[in-house]
Amino acid sequence: MERLQDRVAVITGAGSGIGLATARRFAAEGARVIAVDISAEAGKAVADEVGGEFVRADVSDEDQVKALFDGVAERYGRVDIAFNNAGISPPDDDSILVTGLDAWERVLKVNTTSVFFCCKYAIPHMQRQGKGSIINTASFVALLGAATSQIAYTASKGGVLAMTRELGVQFAREGIRINALCPGPVATPLLMELFAKDPERAARRLVHVPMGRFAEPAEIAAAVAFLASDDASFMTASQFVVDGGITGAYVTPL
Repeated sequence: MERLQDRVAVITGAGSGIGLATARRFAAEGARVIAVDISAEAGKAVADEVGGEFVRADVSDEDQVKALFDGVAERYGRVDIAFNNAGISPPDDDSILVTGLDAWERVLKVNTTSVFFCCKYAIPHMQRQGKGSIINTASFVALLGAATSQIAYTASKGGVLAMTRELGVQFAREGIRINALCPGPVATPLLMELFAKDPERAARRLVHVPMGRFAEPAEIAAAVAFLASDDASFMTASQFVVDGGITGAYVTPL
């Protein structure tokens, strides 16, 4: 399939996990990929693999995000797709009873404020074109509560979901579609490292997934490619849930 032929696609957090898988999928569908990551080594490796461009940026820094999107528009003449995917889930983000203000602010800055910046500076270029697709990575935790909390992460993804809904409504008649991706637990390096250190914590989560496994990053990338493409032309301000059934489950199969 080449649904994204010649479209200019910016992917943040492209160095690993869902971002890496999406860079591969976008390139396979014909897009020109701009891989954005704070890690020069990881980001450049992705860009080289998919024949795209690497831009190093800290997406929690407003000036760097503005320079990112202005630079892409200047070099390629347009910004067709923005997959705002960068995020963190540090170990010091835990129950509200033990999570400090530093962890709270750090997670909100990277996971939510960065999406605010990326939308703020991608949308004007899409307005000039009269079209564009923005996909913001939220999470199934924006829809469900967990007794084993990562309070800042959960709040950050709830913020992404609400912001996406409002922006999708605001810019719908300008041809700009803005949707939130809500993945279930995904077998990314970040998650696998966390759960490898605490198998009990992993088991407590996996038992609630009706499919009985974590998603593969490529499965989530397929959903992103759909949202980016014209196949999703009547979708905006939506929460697109790809979660193995977790948000629909009361009890799961034995």
